[in-house]
Amino acid sequence: MFHEPKGAYTGEISPIMLKDIGVEYVIIGHSERRKYFGETDTTVNLKVKSAVNLKVKSALKHNLIPIVCVGETLDEREHGITMDVVRRQILGAFTNVTVDAFERIVIAYEPVWAIGTGKVATPEQAVEVHRFIREALRDEFNVEAENVSILYGGSIKPNNIESLVKEPDIDGGLVGGASLRVDQFVEIVKISDRIVGGN
Repeated sequence: MFHEPKGAYTGEISPIMLKDIGVEYVIIGHSERRKYFGETDTTVNLKVKSAVNLKVKSALKHNLIPIVCVGETLDEREHGITMDVVRRQILGAFTNVTVDAFERIVIAYEPVWAIGTGKVATPEQAVEVHRFIREALRDEFNVEAENVSILYGGSIKPNNIESLVKEPDIDGGLVGGASLRVDQFVEIVKISDRIVGGN
């Protein structure tokens, strides 16, 4: 989603167009957008705000639910700066976003090194970052972080979804490549539903 509702922005998609075709959720700040299209913490913030007032804001303004992606590269993880990177992305994405807007914001922790690689963060690694995100939301934005949905994304498959979503700080999964394989996606949904439903 682009942060402006209309204008001469060839190749970008207006939030109004998305809303018009029934879209409810938009992914903002995905690592591929950051890497290939130069999306920054500032432009992520514009998109979030457009929903509320500006860009994540753009999504909220147009009654779209932004799924805001954060995550570190392999180099950043190996240099021990994962939390610094995630904090910077959180601060950048949600600058001047009102506390009440967080009721309609979803955050996805997607370690860049796990996206499309077949590697997946261990439940311990994922939970550590999810807890850190909740802590940052409380400390920086005075948000009741337990009420914010935080998903894990990064090579989710039927064989690893259960170990991730059974963790109390992981609210679900943002499924990438496996969503293109009907059999895998259906299995992921069944496993998740069993865990959430307690069956």
